[in-house]
Amino acid sequence: MTSDAPLKVTTLNVNGIRSALNKGLAAWVEREQPDILLLQEVRADPHPHALAHLGFESAWFPARKAGYSGVAILSRHGLDDVQVGMLHDEMDAEGRVISAVVQGVRFVSVYLPSGSSGEARQGFKERILEDYQTWVSGLVAQGPVVLGGDYNIAHQPVDLKNWRGNQKNSGFLPQERAWMTAHLASGLTDSHRAHLGDRAQYTWWSNRGGAYDNDVGWRIDYLLAAGVELREVTVDRAARLSDHAPLSGLLTAL
Repeated sequence: MTSDAPLKVTTLNVNGIRSALNKGLAAWVEREQPDILLLQEVRADPHPHALAHLGFESAWFPARKAGYSGVAILSRHGLDDVQVGMLHDEMDAEGRVISAVVQGVRFVSVYLPSGSSGEARQGFKERILEDYQTWVSGLVAQGPVVLGGDYNIAHQPVDLKNWRGNQKNSGFLPQERAWMTAHLASGLTDSHRAHLGDRAQYTWWSNRGGAYDNDVGWRIDYLLAAGVELREVTVDRAARLSDHAPLSGLLTAL
């Protein structure tokens, strides 16, 4: 990092950028003052002017399919060496990864696939995970990196409310959890879990069955770091900008 001042980084699956803006995203950003904003499931063409009035430069990577997936990265400190996609035809067609360097650290906004719609998508997800790991390992070898986004995987039983009933469901399958363990072992720190200790805290709630009101959630959004440290990692459960909560931390050099 080129500055001693910590950078506040926030990751958020917006479940549609237009919807999040209508629910007060700009006011939330103005109040919370993140320096780096990593967005997933943008589900729209690029919106470079959406938060430009708050001092953000941005880069966007929509899916080829209209109204689907898409990621973005926004910064108050400029964006260097923007890399759109990960040179992977299947992932890049769905607009799932974008990265840029800010103050010497590469920040990645990532939206890994869900497999909940059936076997075909689950197979796609599991195939993608291996390729994504190879790509991330390359990033870690190059220097400090922060990965923020929706992984669509709850790592441990503490990371979802009803873990016993979800052991055969996408997002908590044994092979997904084993992959997440290996992913972290490749040199990444799960900054949110490091902050929580053994406490439960969720980042996503279904829109069905009163899940939010009863806090029946999943922790599937992550801030992962290598070569830098994220501290004071918090979830703004009350924001209600989408079905996911913003996940934020303060970045300091190791």
